[in-house]
Amino acid sequence: MTRFPLLAACACLALAMPAFAQAPQKVVAEKSHIRFGFKQMNVPVEGRFRKFDATVTFDPKKPEATKATFEVDLASIDLGNAEGETEARRKPWLFVEAFPKATFTASTVKATGPGRFEATGPLAIKGVTQTITAPFTLVDAGGMRTVEGQFPLRRLQFKVGDGPWADTETVADEVVVRFRFVIPSTTK
Repeated sequence: MTRFPLLAACACLALAMPAFAQAPQKVVAEKSHIRFGFKQMNVPVEGRFRKFDATVTFDPKKPEATKATFEVDLASIDLGNAEGETEARRKPWLFVEAFPKATFTASTVKATGPGRFEATGPLAIKGVTQTITAPFTLVDAGGMRTVEGQFPLRRLQFKVGDGPWADTETVADEVVVRFRFVIPSTTK
């Protein structure tokens, strides 16, 4: 009689273990980055966002079960130039007053080779949502997972730099977004 409750408790714990192993992980912000590059008057310009947050549940053995949401504080744009940063926050560009965050949610993740994956899902910037695919690599070492990748986007699809700034001779349409996220490993 007394064995049944003990066996039931053990069975519940055994079933719950995978859920604990796949608990959502927060990105370690101080070891991570989101950077971007584009050309202005054919001169390369580099920038980054200083503030972002992400929650990820990822098992490289079951990438299709991934749940990942990323949120970028657009006011944290860093172009290495205060005047450019002020301009980038204005209505023709990021319009931070009305749209303070950019978001990406991974709808699907698939393996493309050993340690290589692709995440696809909606990216929302300035009230416009487009589906993007971001290839990335994964290195699992020292209790941490490092995810690195990049993807191109067309700024005009998101109405970034609209109006007189829509001229791609002045500011190129293509922006390359590069990311590196460090996440505590859930595997032991």
